[in-house]
Amino acid sequence: MKEKIISLLRSNARLSAAEIAENINVPEADVVKAVREMEDSGVIRGYAAIVTDDAPGSESRVKALIEVKVTPSREGGFDRVARRIAKFPEVTDLCLLSGGYDLQLTVEGNSLQQVANFVSGKLATIEGVISTTTAFQLKKYKESGMIMQSDEEYERLKICF
Repeated sequence: MKEKIISLLRSNARLSAAEIAENINVPEADVVKAVREMEDSGVIRGYAAIVTDDAPGSESRVKALIEVKVTPSREGGFDRVARRIAKFPEVTDLCLLSGGYDLQLTVEGNSLQQVANFVSGKLATIEGVISTTTAFQLKKYKESGMIMQSDEEYERLKICF
């Protein structure tokens, strides 16, 4: 039952307990109890709205994806560095990767300079960080399974010589 509840909440976190109960054919009280248990245990960490980049207040935010190479520590592997990086308020997402880099961060700031200052003044100075690569987000096409742009007509500009 909890897997079905999580699946429904992932697709629409605004569903009421009654709507979920109806959808999976269980009593509403069971859904309320299951959701409360998942929230209390930390399985459900929060609820968020997915908004477009042109939402009020979003247009001034700069987002960057930063890949980080790390020297793992004997006692904590990559976790020690990752926990330290996760504490920075600029970091919105952080995950361990396979491949050429060890960690991937999503960082938000009010300007390109603010993100650059975060990388050079905070991130690069952490013991164990070997190198970073930063890519600034220019346009978002899809987030959390949601297409962010409408299917508007696009006409390519004609080039004349």
